Amino acid sequence: MPSVTASSADPSEMPPTASWAELFTGRNGWRALALTGGVALHAVNVHIVTTVLPSVVREIRGLDWYAWSTTLFVVGSILGATLSVRLLAVLGPRGACLAALAVFTAGSVGCALAPAMPWLLAGRTVQGLGGGLLGALSYGLIQLVFAQRLWPRAVALVSGMWGVATLCGPAVGGLFAQAGHWRWAFWFLLPVAAAQALLVAVQLRPGAGVRHVRPAAMPGIPLLQIGLLAASVLAIAASGLLPRLAWQASGVVAGLAIGVAATRIDRRAAVRLLPTGAYALSAPLGAIYASVALLLVGVTTEIFVPYFLQTLHGHSPLAAGYLTAAMAGGWSAGSLLSSGRSGAGANRMLRAGPVACTLGLAALALLLPFPGRLGQGFETSLVAAALAVVGLGVGIGWPHLVTRVMSLAPQGEGGLASASITTIQLYGMAVGAAVAGLVANAAGLTVPGGVEGAQSAAVWLFASFALAPALAALLAYRVIAAAPRRW
Repeated sequence: MPSVTASSADPSEMPPTASWAELFTGRNGWRALALTGGVALHAVNVHIVTTVLPSVVREIRGLDWYAWSTTLFVVGSILGATLSVRLLAVLGPRGACLAALAVFTAGSVGCALAPAMPWLLAGRTVQGLGGGLLGALSYGLIQLVFAQRLWPRAVALVSGMWGVATLCGPAVGGLFAQAGHWRWAFWFLLPVAAAQALLVAVQLRPGAGVRHVRPAAMPGIPLLQIGLLAASVLAIAASGLLPRLAWQASGVVAGLAIGVAATRIDRRAAVRLLPTGAYALSAPLGAIYASVALLLVGVTTEIFVPYFLQTLHGHSPLAAGYLTAAMAGGWSAGSLLSSGRSGAGANRMLRAGPVACTLGLAALALLLPFPGRLGQGFETSLVAAALAVVGLGVGIGWPHLVTRVMSLAPQGEGGLASASITTIQLYGMAVGAAVAGLVANAAGLTVPGGVEGAQSAAVWLFASFALAPALAALLAYRVIAAAPRRW
């Protein structure tokens, strides 16, 4: 992978954002489609699995392992994201994307054939590996194929693929689940992956103007740091299986301690997982990374929404899937609408986003547990609006968070910074999913279970997870206030 030099200048001095027309004109448009198709496939899969998972656990059992489907998927994605730099250097843009699609396809086949929950979890891990590669490669290629003025638009387009997924992911998952054929939801992904592979093979070929300069030395792989991050997430998730609350809390503390150890080792490592300055909250880059992780922790509550909607509100799998997809729809809409902002406008988006996310989660803590108080139609509308606000809060700041990571990366660490966006995003999701499972189970999801357990779990889950974007809001205000002195 060629070294991408990123400026460490004030983000407010970046070139004016280009128009959407320039991104979609000529060769740029085909490249954008090739980059974003893999993310769309990954996003559709996420919504399919979220929608069919209640049906899955009813057939092959494993409610205790409900959150592990997301936890292991994201652990695999972290590994994929960190390997993407090496894969891109060795195989080039086209070869790396095709390899990622092949891994993702293998995981989908494993899920479709799963006879029991352990098999499904193994398939989800492999799916996550392919999905992490696809996501990181999309961000990494933005800097290689587009001019800097197109970066915010390209980032917003990648985020917008989650909006595309809201149109078809819940429909595919919901229709197959209602028909009693959830396995076909995974088989559905195979022809989509084949079509994307054909597009990549044509549009990212070396003769199409896509640069690939093989580096003199292959990028190293931070295996120790990756292993520690995976161990951190798994320790947190496994603590939910312990019989006593005190033991569970100790497991969470141990998992977080392993994560801290990974950061300390990475600071001194010759082969780094994150760029220089990523671990200091007092530095702009570190504060932005922390904001990304906290926002993603907040939105992982999405994995339990279909279960609560079906168990407490009596919605069908299809209806629950589409309601849940409102969160991703809000993310996409916010990202696309805010991507043209720069300077003071971008700062406003960075401030407002975490606040909106916090308010949306707080509203869900009031709306989801106790249905029937406001009338079903009106109540359903309020739930959909609250979910959309959570996603909107992440989306309106997302293009500016990612662009600032790229622009603030130290000299010569642009490629690492691009891949690390996905790494941080996924680690936040993995920790969030693991803690969400722990909180939900501790609050009664499985014991006493049923309606009573689901009500208690919903209250505790959304109320506690609203704290994560609230902390991100404080970081955003502090960083922006310090901008004249630091940036």
